[in-house]
Amino acid sequence: MDDAMIKKFGDAIYDAYVARKTIKPLVELTDDIEIEDSYRIAKHFIDRRVAAGETIIGKKIGVTSKPVQQALGVYQPDFGQLTNEMVYANGAAVDLNKLIQPKAEAELAFVLKEDLTGPGITAVDVIRATDYVTPCFEIVDSRITDWKIGIKDTVADNASCGVFALGDVKGDPRKIDLTLAGMVVEMNGELHATSTGAAVQGSPANAVAWLANTLGELGMPFRAGEIILSGSQGPLIPVVDGDHLKCTIGGLGTCEVSFEGRAAV
Repeated sequence: MDDAMIKKFGDAIYDAYVARKTIKPLVELTDDIEIEDSYRIAKHFIDRRVAAGETIIGKKIGVTSKPVQQALGVYQPDFGQLTNEMVYANGAAVDLNKLIQPKAEAELAFVLKEDLTGPGITAVDVIRATDYVTPCFEIVDSRITDWKIGIKDTVADNASCGVFALGDVKGDPRKIDLTLAGMVVEMNGELHATSTGAAVQGSPANAVAWLANTLGELGMPFRAGEIILSGSQGPLIPVVDGDHLKCTIGGLGTCEVSFEGRAAV
């Protein structure tokens, strides 16, 4: 796909983000798009956001667990970039008026103390380079109509990044088994889902290692201080005004988030 088409589709996604509207799946608009094109489109989308004043603060891994893969019909992980405009504090109320068709997912966030540059990164390298881990909620939000996304569409849409909230606990990943650590998600005071870290590529650290190696091949290293969202450990949760979610990870504490307002769709 030539640069003009990359710009056209990247601008279309950016415009949809600003207007809180959706567009047709890109694969319905062209027969020429490949996965490499999708990542270039995503970069243009994020470049537009950076040009508008946002700052990149980390990365996210998407479509890592079987429940999410089955829900979306996407069966390989992808990644997106996080900006400072996406962050909410633990316990905050997420403004749905800024989102289109949000769904929440509970996961583990890594905050790095050292750079990580692939290829060749292992889960052990990830643990060594991590400052701390904390429970978090990512609220994904697709600019593609009705979430009709394949891997090419979600990649182009910056891995369906919306916003995210981080817990307050700063856990040492060297003192907890991230694979076996149990997660409990409550919605409006009732049990909604349970899982363990093994639901994410065998371990959240494996998912982060995959991304470090994938980014290394693209010349995009992880930097010290970056936040890495390792991928949902359970099902996607549609959210509306008044909903409250709580995620508890054994040995790490909790992250809570509520929702107010009305999404566009």
